[in-house]
Amino acid sequence: MSMRVTNTMQLMQSQRNLQSSKASLADLTNQASTGIKLNKPSDDPMGTANLLAIKRQQAQSTQYVRNANDGNAWLGTADSALSGIGNDMTRLRNLAIEAASGTNSDASLKSIADEMQAIKKDVLALANTQYQGRTVFAGTSDAGAAYDTTTYAFAGSPTASVQRRIGPELTVQVDVNGGAVFGEGQNSVFSFIDELSAAVTAGGDVTTRIATLDQYADKITAAHATVGASQNRIASAKALLDTQSNTLKQSRSDIESIDAADAILQLQSQSNAYQMALAVTAQSNTKTLMDYLS
Repeated sequence: MSMRVTNTMQLMQSQRNLQSSKASLADLTNQASTGIKLNKPSDDPMGTANLLAIKRQQAQSTQYVRNANDGNAWLGTADSALSGIGNDMTRLRNLAIEAASGTNSDASLKSIADEMQAIKKDVLALANTQYQGRTVFAGTSDAGAAYDTTTYAFAGSPTASVQRRIGPELTVQVDVNGGAVFGEGQNSVFSFIDELSAAVTAGGDVTTRIATLDQYADKITAAHATVGASQNRIASAKALLDTQSNTLKQSRSDIESIDAADAILQLQSQSNAYQMALAVTAQSNTKTLMDYLS
């Protein structure tokens, strides 16, 4: 038994077609205006899931880059301070050799000792260098200074270093353990410079103290090299992050972006289909006497 197709049924089908065409036209119009083909999950459920995963990776990568930049700032601050201290130690050694020559007057020795004290103050100031209110030679300590300028007591946290995560399984230390490099209290480079300058003033033995001076200088050089190695690690990590970022951008674009020319063609085609659906629906609404008698 065949089903009779009435005008009402035809009208309802025409209206459904019209609504479907209108929805498709709205979607294509939105895509053409935004340049994005995934404006809601239903547009492409699988693509949407992949897109969300990519966005999470991008957010994580962005955080790693921020961490790397912050770490670079810490290390750059420490690098600059250690460079200045290294220059001070070189000058200090030259002064010690000059004082040990045995050809200086008392006035000359006093002048050398005074310069040594000035160098100590500079080394001490550099050892208390800060980055954003944190001392780069005091670990995680929130002390205002790594060293007391009178007693040379170390206020840092030697067992708690400042770390920055710059990859899923990669962290890098961005501070320097001042206690291990400069010592502390009476066993610090600052106290040693006091002893050295006092020996110069008194005309005492300076030559034997040069070996100790070299030991402190070697520690400073080693710390400087470690900072440089950490900077290189961050540079390598950032290069990898840049590559990953470009890959993620391309993957994201492949999923959500549209080809402008293709979008315009689809929009024109759908617009024509919508106009035809409108015409069909309008024609279906025009009833004749025979339509009512059917």
